[in-house]
Amino acid sequence: MESELKDMNPNPPSSSKEDRPLLKSESDVSAAIEELDKKFAPFARTDLYGTMGLGPFPTAEKVKLAVAMVTLVPVRFILAMSILLLYYLVCRVFTLFSSPYRGGEEEEEEEGGGVVQEDYAHMGGWRRVVIVRCGRFLSRVLLFVFGFYWIPESCPDRDSAADSNPKTSSSEDGPYLRYKAKFHYVCEELVDLWVWIGNLKVSDFVIAENGETDKEEPERPGVIVSNHVSYLDILYHMSASFPSFVAKRSVGKLPLVGLISKCLGCVYVQREAKSPDFKGVSGTVNERVREAHRNKSAPTIMLFPEGTTTNGDYLLQFKTGAFLAGTPVLPVILKYPYERFSVAWDTISGARHIIFLLCQFVNHLEVIRLPVYYPSQEEKDNPKLYASNVRRLMATEGNLSLSDLGLGDKRIYHATLNGNLRQLRVFHQKEE
Repeated sequence: MESELKDMNPNPPSSSKEDRPLLKSESDVSAAIEELDKKFAPFARTDLYGTMGLGPFPTAEKVKLAVAMVTLVPVRFILAMSILLLYYLVCRVFTLFSSPYRGGEEEEEEEGGGVVQEDYAHMGGWRRVVIVRCGRFLSRVLLFVFGFYWIPESCPDRDSAADSNPKTSSSEDGPYLRYKAKFHYVCEELVDLWVWIGNLKVSDFVIAENGETDKEEPERPGVIVSNHVSYLDILYHMSASFPSFVAKRSVGKLPLVGLISKCLGCVYVQREAKSPDFKGVSGTVNERVREAHRNKSAPTIMLFPEGTTTNGDYLLQFKTGAFLAGTPVLPVILKYPYERFSVAWDTISGARHIIFLLCQFVNHLEVIRLPVYYPSQEEKDNPKLYASNVRRLMATEGNLSLSDLGLGDKRIYHATLNGNLRQLRVFHQKEE
């Protein structure tokens, strides 16, 4: 995402006459920005912090930011770095004397610019269990440090089933059902922990809704698909299911994060590779999706089919990479309600976004987990139809608006917005 924002305005502003304001007044520039926000609505910020998080800020908000900068920000930053370092040490210790999985000879790096796929996600045994459980737990702790103290999750199929039951549809039973669901979840986690300590096979014990055990499992989804609002989406999915993601090859070489990405089983891509033997992003992802579908011990893969982030109110066109294999998918919808600062990473810079995020004492995240979507034969034969149907379902269940815009439109919006903001700065300098 950071590289996308860097590419949006490749030519820095010069001091030539061509950079002088083309609009007659400050009101004209403001009107132009409003028109841009309407045209590129999926990427426009509508929170208290204004366009690109540049304000203007009310006096009360300035005071809150000043207090948070000297209290919340240092504490949260130290805690976040400590958690990152702790999990890196966990990954380092439990991958000692283990060779990374390379995915076969066809993924070996060649002279033509192929990418070596190596990870520790295919590592089995108790060490893998420790890495996954610690990763999920510490990811949730990190979200807590960032102000996401409670993350409500809803499942429309279960909720509708409860509403259709006359015995449980009364308003008095609502809290009871919620606490029952939470109790059921806690029991499942305790059973998993007990099974782990007892060195038993988790696959032999599946807790059913009626409290009985069942050894038969439904068809496993090949991929988790989700709308993309912020880099915080990755932390949530790590805490929920610890899936693999698609990342640039350079991520695997970063300090701390590189080893963690290998433990996640990230699929590394190198867009600039042009070898005839290079399968490309879709080919590599397609193989991992099929593997996750047919092998329950393989790492689940997580994809954001929109290809970029939005302000959280829209769904962009879906790319077909997650649907080419024709396997079932698990749709997940993330929504970030806000009052002051929106945590959506749309057109705001990364550094500014992190500072405002750490300054906000409470942040909100709501999750809607839809049932596994099983494609029809027609959808299997037509990935575009499959992607479109899943997109419409997610938009309906998540109350999101559909948009035909994409990453290219976002770059145009960002570049044009930067030009108008430069003109506003010129007007302000003249007034001063």
